[in-house]
Amino acid sequence: MTVLPDVRATDVVSLHDRAVEAAGVAAEWADRIDAEGRFPSESVAALRRLGLLAAVLPVDLGGEGATLTELADVATVLGGACASTAMVFAMHVGQVATLVRHGGTSVAAARLLARVRDEGALIASATTEITTGGDTGSSGCSVEATTCGVRLAKEAPVISYGLHASAVLATARRTPDSPPSDQVLVVCPAERTELVRRSGWDTLGLRGTASEGFSLTADVDPDHVLAQPFAEMSAQTMTPVSHVLWAAAWLGMARSATETARASVRRAARKALGTTPPAALRLAEVELRVQSLADTVEASARRWEAAANEPAVLESVATARWVNGLKVTASEAVLDIVSRALVITGIAGYRLGDPSSLGRIVRDAHGTALMVGNDRILHHNAKIATISNGRSNP
Repeated sequence: MTVLPDVRATDVVSLHDRAVEAAGVAAEWADRIDAEGRFPSESVAALRRLGLLAAVLPVDLGGEGATLTELADVATVLGGACASTAMVFAMHVGQVATLVRHGGTSVAAARLLARVRDEGALIASATTEITTGGDTGSSGCSVEATTCGVRLAKEAPVISYGLHASAVLATARRTPDSPPSDQVLVVCPAERTELVRRSGWDTLGLRGTASEGFSLTADVDPDHVLAQPFAEMSAQTMTPVSHVLWAAAWLGMARSATETARASVRRAARKALGTTPPAALRLAEVELRVQSLADTVEASARRWEAAANEPAVLESVATARWVNGLKVTASEAVLDIVSRALVITGIAGYRLGDPSSLGRIVRDAHGTALMVGNDRILHHNAKIATISNGRSNP
């Protein structure tokens, strides 16, 4: 059934206000989603109804032409309510932006974008592979010609919310004879793709992302294989947009934990009028760290926007270092902030079920450094530093 966005939402209410409305739904279900370890269907339905899944589409494709700065604000608002919902939003937007900017003349890409506009179709990605150790820059599987079109068979250790997506964008070698780095992106609609679950997602945190492992088999038309090299798509759009939105979601988590800590300090102050609680100093330190992370997210979004139409800049060593560094820095910052907030709240924040509990957000924060491991990213930056001979400009 086609689910059209709420006309009131998309034509009258701002993106930010719609994000607040969706966050209200996400907050209502967040603890249950975490406890049950399931996809946040209620909050994603709200994103769909409020037109947020299609906001990244340009105006000429029926969308709102939302900027990365605006989308980062949405991710931040959602992150303060439910980290899993925010991460699903961020990953989806990264895929849609990639199709918008690199779909070219592909009819399959155009049809999928129309579904995002008309139905709020959710798009997932499969860019890692068991045989390559999680390296998104290489593939073991390949696109193979069949009598009816092309086939892709991929062993993916992770496809976040794969069973809930209308399509998966999967990477593969261009041909069976292509080297691992010669990758393409394949549009795999759910109706033409088989996903066989190979591993579950019973984790400490970010449980609602449903990041299970699958054997993916897709039989599609040649038009579903996008022509532009994946390396260019990744450098120009998918990686920077995703990393900015991830960081924005984590900023929301940091702000939420800080608000809980602030409420704890205020309660302590009311109990001893005329005095400053010892934890107030710790709170001031945390607030400085939150502001630093917020400044980093905003600057990163604007940096990408300024270079969005300059492929040489986006594919430069300097940009690769920045984009990789953003993910590492933001993931470390949110864990530091949340941990400090826990110290401020004390045992109340440590208790499950307490109004001041930070249990879920602490567990979610630990996952930020592990989903696309920081060590792998730092290793990639070290490799860049080794081969760049100090030249960081395009």
